[in-house]
Amino acid sequence: MLKTKIIHILHAVGGVDVSLRLILANIDSEKFDSIVIHGDSDNNEPFLNDKSIPVKNYPISIIRDIKPVKDYKAIATANKIIKSEAPALIHAHSAKGGVIGKIVGKMNNIPVLHTPQAYSFLSAESKLKKNVFLGLEKFLSRWNNKILASSNSEKNRALNEVGYNKERVLLFNNCINAITEIPNLSIEKTWPDEYICSVGRPSFQKNIELMIEVLRELKEKKPNIHLVLMGVGYHAPNLEQVKSLISKYNLDSNITLLEWTKREDIFNIIKNSKIYISTARYEGLPYSVIEALALGKACVVSDADGNRDLIVENKNGFVIKEENSSQFSKAILELLEDDNKRELFEENSLKLFNEYFNIRNTIHTLESIYKTETEKKS
Repeated sequence: MLKTKIIHILHAVGGVDVSLRLILANIDSEKFDSIVIHGDSDNNEPFLNDKSIPVKNYPISIIRDIKPVKDYKAIATANKIIKSEAPALIHAHSAKGGVIGKIVGKMNNIPVLHTPQAYSFLSAESKLKKNVFLGLEKFLSRWNNKILASSNSEKNRALNEVGYNKERVLLFNNCINAITEIPNLSIEKTWPDEYICSVGRPSFQKNIELMIEVLRELKEKKPNIHLVLMGVGYHAPNLEQVKSLISKYNLDSNITLLEWTKREDIFNIIKNSKIYISTARYEGLPYSVIEALALGKACVVSDADGNRDLIVENKNGFVIKEENSSQFSKAILELLEDDNKRELFEENSLKLFNEYFNIRNTIHTLESIYKTETEKKS
């Protein structure tokens, strides 16, 4: 059987890296020949297919920041690889992967699918920077490419802000394998048995400062409230600001900050928590919240792209608008004090996960998209 060759281009870090690895581990390698072009300073673990066999990969100079010389070198190198491998389709992931993928796709007349995993213009803290990033996305949208959105919110951004027409915007939700085993912690447990939790590096995107404000308000009504915050050791530009707020509000005994730890430990901590929370300003479709659903957790989250696609108001959690810390703390307190409601939300989270975000149940959708897009080319 002749396989369809797909080349993936990305800066393989964080959720973008997780997304591709899950795709490769679940897509049928008898039908699709997957090749990966990724940053040479990315995660150096091998990319494995559904038979746990490493796929061919090319490390090149893909980086997160805009660096004209390195970016030009990455485009030139990727172009050589594309010419040599002659794939039927390019699937570009992340902002930088999207730029490179769209350019080399145009140069070689190869169709491109781009999964932004949260558009870069959402990360801009200034209006000027946002306009530059958005302008670049609009310019590149004129070429032979389509958006393969990771969430409905991302799909709507592509339609309403970037300007793609509906025929050029597809959807494949980020999704994961069911979490069936929860191993014991490999680290020492230093927090109380009753706690709430979150995964999020202190950064503009994750808005951990708001989370600390929420914790301060919760402490006024529930002095023993405790938050376990995971992932603070990975690219955390706002860590000192967060620590300063914790000290200012006298919350040192109410929060545990954990650096990035084993994925299995994160599952254990989420599973044994009372509630999962997120205060993010934007997401693609966040894996940590998907994992919370898979682990049957009630959630309280900000009304951000990604979050609102996973949490259905008053069904499996609460969605808080306008960064309202008082509403956040009120919703968390309600679920901590109402066991029946929390348990109902937990059941609903697991149902939603299995229907929409279990990759075993959804990978056929991606395979169908790949097949359709490559058949159009031929």
